Amino acid sequence: MPYEFRLPDLGEGLTEGEVARWLVAEGDDVAEDEPLVEIQTDKTTVEIPSPAAGKVARILVAAGQVVPVGTVLVVIGADETVSTPEESKQFPRVQATPLVRRVAEELGVDLAGLAPSGPGGRVTEDDVRRAAGGAPAGEGRREPLRGVRRQIADHLARAHREIPAVTFVEECDFSNVDMDLLLPTVLHETAQVLKEFPELNARLEGDDIVYLDRYDLGVAVQTDQGLVVPVVRGCDTRSVDELRAGVDALAQKAREGRLEPAELRGSTFTVTSAGKLGGLFVTPLINHPEVGILGVHRIAPRPVVRDGEVAVRQVGNVSVTFDHRVVDGARAAAFALAVIARLQSQ
Repeated sequence: MPYEFRLPDLGEGLTEGEVARWLVAEGDDVAEDEPLVEIQTDKTTVEIPSPAAGKVARILVAAGQVVPVGTVLVVIGADETVSTPEESKQFPRVQATPLVRRVAEELGVDLAGLAPSGPGGRVTEDDVRRAAGGAPAGEGRREPLRGVRRQIADHLARAHREIPAVTFVEECDFSNVDMDLLLPTVLHETAQVLKEFPELNARLEGDDIVYLDRYDLGVAVQTDQGLVVPVVRGCDTRSVDELRAGVDALAQKAREGRLEPAELRGSTFTVTSAGKLGGLFVTPLINHPEVGILGVHRIAPRPVVRDGEVAVRQVGNVSVTFDHRVVDGARAAAFALAVIARLQSQ
């Protein structure tokens, strides 16, 4: 009896997932608990094992497609590929995903006449497009918006559309800060100041402002797949050295693509620092549903006036972008200046 495997509820309130990569092909034999598929959820990838042993009869959702929880992803356990009578008539015994079949229909390509290049003898989308004459002249290379990049696009588009954001910026003298401990130091001092400015450690839910009593700060990390924001928990109670260990561990997992969904959820405020790539000044976008983000920009030797004399100090800009629906400009400025004062007094 064929087994229909559905996209499971992966927790953390997730309602949908993207099929990032199939680890099997139609016609393969798969053992129970053998890796079956990788699912992309909210900037991390989860490998899901097969719930049953048998032959992979039909893959119903192509890599790159986003589907809701409960959608049938694959049929396991039948000896022959499962298909509807209509599909069998239109595409006799051709191994191809629904997406490829749809592209073939749109381009008027007969799948039965193609030489498959995919694993397990599957016809790929590239096979179909080549048969249709390839991309139009002058169009160049085209890639689908998938995985982390799709998540980033959706997330930032929502933040830009919904949040009236304003950015305050001021210089900070980092000369007394150990540059090897810059980010954990900023996290530590930011968490302390957030206690004095609760409206920045909050979120807007409908007509309510929810003031949070925990200080779990997101840290923006650039990876080969895109920007992710893992969460450093309890930044107000941990030492700088403890925060450094936490940041390093999360950053390593992020770059290796091993972050768990829980490690990307529940931040109350975000800090971003791109080091030498941070630029003199940029405008960080708020990590929705938060209401503020603090940016540390490029730090370099600059001439400054100290006690009436020109001196060379390690200076960089600090910015705070805030949701003006929740945070007043004067309070955001005071928050930024308080963080700067703590950093300069190290």
